[in-house]
Amino acid sequence: MIRDIIRYPNPILRKKCKAIKKVDPHIQKLIDDLIETMHVAPGVGLAAPQVGENLRVIVVDIGEGAFAVVNPKTKKKNRILQTFEEGCLCLPGIVGPVERASQVTVEGLDRQGQKLIIEAEGFLATVLQHEIDHLDGIVFLDRVKDKALIREVSKKEEIEKKELL
Repeated sequence: MIRDIIRYPNPILRKKCKAIKKVDPHIQKLIDDLIETMHVAPGVGLAAPQVGENLRVIVVDIGEGAFAVVNPKTKKKNRILQTFEEGCLCLPGIVGPVERASQVTVEGLDRQGQKLIIEAEGFLATVLQHEIDHLDGIVFLDRVKDKALIREVSKKEEIEKKELL
């Protein structure tokens, strides 16, 4: 089911999300809804609070197939930073440069509740960090160092970039 995406500055986007105790059919349905909503939007990542669920679940699809991470935690980040111009499905029409670790290790659970470890670099590392930020009440605008570089873009440009998180 396609869900409505919550728009910034809705207060749910600023709340720290609750850990999931068990991956049950409700969580699996939420994952399916998140993936469908992300693809229709279109975007490359989506977190549960972006659809009004205060739960620690993210989905990602950077063109290599969609996957979910339940209770994701960043276990390791390298010190080499990279900058991507990020956008967000909660902030349509706005992008800005964000510096993040170029490599991360994320641990969590997959959609069956099995332990999952993801070693990511480049764009995937950025997407994971962006989505995990959502679970902690952080939006990408908080990470833009020079607010003067935040800019508006057309819907066409957003779709062409397909880098909405």
